[in-house]
Amino acid sequence: MAFAIKAEIADPRAEHFSFIAQKTMYGGKNIAIGDTIFLFASENDGGRGLVARGIVLSAEEVGRQPDIERQTPRVSITVRRTAFARRPLGRNELRHLTDWQDGRPGTELNFKFYRQATNKIVGISDDASTFLKGFF
Repeated sequence: MAFAIKAEIADPRAEHFSFIAQKTMYGGKNIAIGDTIFLFASENDGGRGLVARGIVLSAEEVGRQPDIERQTPRVSITVRRTAFARRPLGRNELRHLTDWQDGRPGTELNFKFYRQATNKIVGISDDASTFLKGFF
């Protein structure tokens, strides 16, 4: 399984990235060392969408806080960049894909990243991974 993260990325050209206590959804909490991850610079934080692909170098579950009843699992990861995106892919390019049942990989990404606009790590299908590889 591959993963994708939408987060604040200050320097999309960096060789290494560190993401601390990131929210996870759609299987994102299962991320592990060696997994492929696609990095999206969050438009909420001034980014432009898909910027890079990388390999997870470390993944550590963040413990839950005892005083909060409902918590989304969080993970801290470090990533080594392996490629830069050559074409844009973000909210603008995915916005029209809103038929959540159509099975298209772009629709999956729109649903997982932009239906709820929060930054997060998500698990993605093999079809979505193959689709994203076409941007490199």
